Amino acid sequence: MRFSDNGYYIERYIKCDNCGVLLYDEGMKGEVAGEPKLFCSDWCQQWASARAAGVDEPRIPLPRDGIHKTG
Repeated sequence: MRFSDNGYYIERYIKCDNCGVLLYDEGMKGEVAGEPKLFCSDWCQQWASARAAGVDEPRIPLPRDGIHKTG
């Protein structure tokens, strides 16, 4: 999510290209199948890469802290 310069309104909503969660910071830049993508976590990047590689149901272990860092 990008706030305006004065911080009073949201200029643009930016979401994870894998799960769609709103990104409040810069996110993680990555590449899947040769296309640039923006992710909320390393887990989402790994999952999207596995799907692009042809894995129907990727089984990526979840990190202990969860995949979305909040607060």
